[in-house]
Amino acid sequence: MSSSKVIVLTGASSGIGAVLAKRLGAQGHRLALAARREKELQEVAAECGPEALAVATDVRHCREVERLRDRALAAFGQVDVWINNAGRGIGKPTLELTDEDFDEMMAVNVKSALYGMQAIVPHFQERGAGHLVNVSSFLGRVPLASFRSVYSASKAALNSLTANLRMDLRREYPGIHVSLVMPGIVLTEFAKNALGGTPAGPPPTGPMQPQSPEEVAAAIAGLLEHPVPEIYTNPASAEIARRYYSDVGAFEAGFGQGPRNPAEERKDA
Repeated sequence: MSSSKVIVLTGASSGIGAVLAKRLGAQGHRLALAARREKELQEVAAECGPEALAVATDVRHCREVERLRDRALAAFGQVDVWINNAGRGIGKPTLELTDEDFDEMMAVNVKSALYGMQAIVPHFQERGAGHLVNVSSFLGRVPLASFRSVYSASKAALNSLTANLRMDLRREYPGIHVSLVMPGIVLTEFAKNALGGTPAGPPPTGPMQPQSPEEVAAAIAGLLEHPVPEIYTNPASAEIARRYYSDVGAFEAGFGQGPRNPAEERKDA
């Protein structure tokens, strides 16, 4: 087992966050878990070991994120890893979005992570070490689900903020790692809880088949052991992204036309 780390994890009451929390707790890490739903969060913490700290937090508010940091530091004396995992989806096309839709997606998916970065990176700088992990989405790179609209846009913004922070830190603080995690489709309650619901459709096939939250949690746990700038949790995603950026027009023209759909082709085709 790896040496114990102090890990702060947002969005820990369900889905990927809850599964990841239990995995990290089983590995002996000390956890500060955050989410808005206190009852569910306490239940997850109870399964993560006696040192797991549950801190009810609305990450849309800067002061609450700072309070989360302060609670973790008071309990454990330091933070080694901070994982911005909280997020929410939407099921509306671009032309149907309201101001409220846009603001909520940006608050939950971008500003919350920004608050986390601004709260914890100065602590990492003081120590000269630390690992920041932002959980994004493959849709922040490739528009395979246009009904996710501003969700995908918010994740693209998170991708850019993450990369720019990493570039800011890399020369003066080589001991601080900044990583981006991009899951694809994951079998959680995410689609059910998306604003506006999720359009019905056939189950995905080919290399972009859904992953379990356990698979995604395993990928993130591996990233903590061996930090790299970014990972796709689905091995097929990198090749699909490469095809998209190599010829956006051809990719979009072929999308949805049976075997011409890059997401449905074999990875080695």
